[in-house]
Amino acid sequence: MHIGVGADPHISLALPPDAKLERERADEPSFRHLDSDEMTIRIGRSGPLSDKSDNGDVYQRRRGAHTASSDGQDTGSKQQEGVGQTGSSWRRIVLLILAITIHNIPEGLAVGVAFGAIGKTSSASFESARNLAIGIGIQNFPEGLAVSLPLRGSGMSTWKSFWYGQLSGMVEPIAGVLGALAVVLAEPLLPYALAFAAGAMVYVVVDDIIPEAQVSGNGKLASWTSIVGFVVMMSLDVGLG
Repeated sequence: MHIGVGADPHISLALPPDAKLERERADEPSFRHLDSDEMTIRIGRSGPLSDKSDNGDVYQRRRGAHTASSDGQDTGSKQQEGVGQTGSSWRRIVLLILAITIHNIPEGLAVGVAFGAIGKTSSASFESARNLAIGIGIQNFPEGLAVSLPLRGSGMSTWKSFWYGQLSGMVEPIAGVLGALAVVLAEPLLPYALAFAAGAMVYVVVDDIIPEAQVSGNGKLASWTSIVGFVVMMSLDVGLG
């Protein structure tokens, strides 16, 4: 028989060796059987059976929830900024389309007046009216691109962008018919109408297109293209009379 050290001597004498060893193992602290992951998370209270409300797993859960809410707020602010930028881009596109459409009206009036005034004066001839129509028709190509390309860049389909670009120029034939019918009243207003059309386009280019090109990094290209455009139009004006 063996006498167990640290145990009750009466119980040690009564128990066999195997039962005594099992009882000594049972008296050892129970934290040896806890999971290692749980011990690394619980950093609050010193005991192995501490309440979970004071331990590190609750802190980790709270910290994770706070991090998720912060990420949600950042995502929401980024979405609001994106919506604001999209609205601003659409406002610029609408402004450009309206400016081009409005400035096409006096151009159509000019063509209509030129054809309606044939034979009324010595300077009004078919050749001059035809040359005016050709010059306005040539400069309508970049105007249609100025409407179609921003719409295509904003996500609209190719055919819809092309269609809206054509619609912006549909006011010219209508204005041409009205100008031919009212040639007597429109002829004195023709220089003012053409000046208004040119001023509208110059304003849109200087106020909107060139600053947008500077922001996107194409400032030099836009400046040289504007110069080339002025040279071409002046050449057409001199060459076609």
